[in-house]
Amino acid sequence: MQRNPLQTDIRPALRLTNGKRGIMIERLQVGVITQTHGIRGEVKVFPTTDDVNRFKKLKEVVLDNEKEQLTMTIAGVKFFKQYVILKFKGYDSINEIEKYKGARLFVSRDKAVKLQKDEYFIADLIGMQIITEDGAPLGFLKNVLTTGANDVYVVETQEEKEVLLPAIKECVKNIDMEKALITVHIMEGLL
Repeated sequence: MQRNPLQTDIRPALRLTNGKRGIMIERLQVGVITQTHGIRGEVKVFPTTDDVNRFKKLKEVVLDNEKEQLTMTIAGVKFFKQYVILKFKGYDSINEIEKYKGARLFVSRDKAVKLQKDEYFIADLIGMQIITEDGAPLGFLKNVLTTGANDVYVVETQEEKEVLLPAIKECVKNIDMEKALITVHIMEGLL
């Protein structure tokens, strides 16, 4: 099982993290500001985490609108349909907050939700090399689609084609975070 936050538009480069080869990123995306909400500086956030209640516990987020990165203190949290309504300290009017529409919200890894055994952040899996059980290279993990039944790995092959693999134990045999390697069993009819 994987946990959002997604960061599918960024393919992290392989690098050393704590002396180990891996693709761990420092910040994890928890949402995207879609629009303002009312005139008192609140924003509607589309959550990119599988636990929207985590916003109740968050004290601050890093807002990134590609021009600047700001640490924003959360002053209020409400929920409306599939959105989270956030109020940031020091932003009290629509005019002050409107420029941040489309900005992504991140938390540092130390403020991320705790993972259970065999759970991974999707952002850490993106870019990992995929090999078959016999060691043959298949490609790289391009994206993870979250569906109702199980997640689906979108693999970009060496021929630049896409292969969809169900993220189930029968198909995904091993995830080695240190080697940035996912070993899969290709079930009949998948290729």
